[in-house]
Formats: sequence, C-alpha cells, structure tokens
Amino acid sequence: MNSPVIQDFSYDPFDPAVMADPLSYYRVLRDEHPVYYVPKWDVYALSRFADIWDVLARNDGTFVASEGTLPSSAVLGVHNTGPVSDPPLHPMPFHANFDSPLYEDVRRCTSGPLRPKPVTSLTDRIRRLANERLDELLPRGRFDLTQDYGGIVAATIVCELCGLPTELAADVLAAVNAGSQAQPGSGVEVANARPGYLDYLRPVVERRRAGTGDPVAIVDGLLNYRLPDGSGLSDVEAAVQMLGVFIGGTETVPKIVAHGLWELHRHRDQLAAVRADLDANVSVAREEMIRFCAPAQWFARTVRRPFTIHDTTMQPGQRLITLLGSAGRDGREYDDPDAFVWNRPIERLLAFGRGQHFCLGVHLARLEITIMVTEWLKRVPDFQVDPAAAERPPSSFQWGWSSIPVEV
Repeated sequence: MNSPVIQDFSYDPFDPAVMADPLSYYRVLRDEHPVYYVPKWDVYALSRFADIWDVLARNDGTFVASEGTLPSSAVLGVHNTGPVSDPPLHPMPFHANFDSPLYEDVRRCTSGPLRPKPVTSLTDRIRRLANERLDELLPRGRFDLTQDYGGIVAATIVCELCGLPTELAADVLAAVNAGSQAQPGSGVEVANARPGYLDYLRPVVERRRAGTGDPVAIVDGLLNYRLPDGSGLSDVEAAVQMLGVFIGGTETVPKIVAHGLWELHRHRDQLAAVRADLDANVSVAREEMIRFCAPAQWFARTVRRPFTIHDTTMQPGQRLITLLGSAGRDGREYDDPDAFVWNRPIERLLAFGRGQHFCLGVHLARLEITIMVTEWLKRVPDFQVDPAAAERPPSSFQWGWSSIPVEV
C-alpha cells in the first residue's frame, strides 16, 4: 500500500464541520487531493467527476458494497486485513451488500413497477396528487415546501408501490426523515431498519404470503424469489429488500423539488424563462435541479481487488467513498459549476449514481420532479421563501434542505 502523505488540509466525511458546509472541502479535494486518504477509517475519497464516473462503471468485482453503501464509523473503525466476503444468506441484509449476481437478481424483484412504462402510467396519478396538495396548501398562505408539498406527494406514491394505505403517507415521511437526520458518523445501516421502518413493511409481506390483500408487485416478486441455496426470503428479509424503495422514494425528490424552486425564485430571469414554456422547459430545468440540489453527498464501496488511480493503489479490504456531491460541482465537467443555470447543457450526471448501483427509482424521480415543479409554476404566480427559517439539519451523508418555508 502507498504511504499516504499527511497534509495541512484535513477531510473526514464524519466531521460535522464538513457535513455542515461540504462544498469548500470539495474544492480543495478536487484541486489538490483527487485521491485523499483518511487513515482513521482506512478510506480513500474520490472527488473528481471523471474519476467517479469511471470507478462506478466497474462491475467486475473490484469494488463491492458488502460493508454497506453508507457504513457507520463503527464499521469503518475496524480496519480489514484483506478482501471482505459477501454476508451470509440468512439472515439476509439489504441486497445491495451482495456482489453479482445475487444483487441484480434481488434488485429485479423490486424493479418491475419502476421501469419506464409502468412509471409513465403514473403520470395522471402524480399530477392529481400534486394538485390535491396545492388545493389544501395554497389557502393556508404559509407552509413547508419540502415536507407539506413534495414530501406528501412522494410518500403517497411510495405507499402505493409498497402496498400501504395512503393515509400513512405523513407517518412514512416522518419516519424516513427521522432516519436520515442522523449525526455525522452514525451511518445509514438499512439492515437495522431504523427507526421502525419494518413496522410498516413487514405486515404487507405477511398479508401477501397469506394470499390476502391486493397484489403488490414488489412484495410478490420477493416472495417468489429463491436464493442460490434454494431457500426463500423470510417476511423480515423480504421487508428489508423493500427499504430502497421505501427510503429512497420518500426523501430525495421532495428536497430537489423544494430547493430547485427556491433556486428559480432566487433567479427571477430564469424563473421567467422556464415559465415561458413549461412543457418544454421544466424537463430541462429538472436536470439542473438534480445536479445542483441532490442531497446525497457520498456512497462507499469496499475494495476487493487491487486498484490503482492517480498513482495510488488501494488494497483489498480498504474502503473507497465516491463524493457525488463534489462530482456535481466539478468545473472539469461543468462550466461555472457553483452557479444555478436552468438550461445548462448536461451530458453526464452522477446524482443518481452509475453502474451496478444506479438508482432504481430514477424514472419515477424524474417524473415526480417534472410534474411537481410544473403544477407549482402553473398555479403559484408568486411566492416568497423564508430563508431564515429554512433548515438543513445534521446528517451522516446528506446536505439537503429538509424544510423550506414559503408564503404564497
């Protein structure tokens, strides 16, 4: 292993100061330390777009997620002395912790409703939900753009995908928010399903195993799946595999919608340009919103085979974190990257990841963002943001606005 050079500059993804304002750290990393070693965690951080783009495209077993994609400091604090194997099949953790082909096999069980054609069929439903929320919110005059608008719409769709009553949308949203607002260093160990996620999902699995209730494509696919040893998934194991949809479908889109609308509000000329032709322009502005506003900052992999980049060799058992938040602000990929430009040409985007772990819900996310932004701009001629009351609470891996109060 190469001997890392100690620098005056210090970066640690679990440092609260970093997560409070990561962009200044990213600039230094990209310019001076494209491969940065953190001895405490035996972790290398990649910060440049092109490097992350190439690394995430590798699907040859060089990198695995067997220690989780968002490991805690407790996990990283134990340094490995060699390659890390996949977890045991039972009790089965979240399938992202496995390498090919098991990871792809289980992922396919949950992917059916999230493919392009089924997602397109949700267009009218999402539009109706967005307008129902606006019917309720606009008379209030003041409300939270992240939670009250985007949050409830996204959580309602997640409830429907997971076979939950839509009346639970507000509870699901609150539970997922509580799980993501974790102190830096705590990680997001989805297998532990905090805080009580499985209390929502396990009963759905139990009903479908008993043959009661309406069909739920995601659940039914998981119950029909057989592991390489011929065994099936228990109720809890099947529920755990649903967490990617349950968590990811609930928390990310509302933050992008609210923050994206705030950026348009800050740039009135851009807002006017988008309004000029909503059907044509919102889908263009959406991509810039995703680049500029996506809350997830990093994801981890564990090295299984030696890998060299920028004259640095990572050894099996060491960890790598890909700083997606930094990649989205890399001037080598985007001109003037710290500016919000609604019609910026975007040929490549990393906010949804890339390769094996590319976001399962990307098509649904893009559709929800497009519809919620469009319906808002159709119905709200003007609005004011209360920046002093907006909140970005501590998080282990996110840097997103969980609350953006607005007045209309």
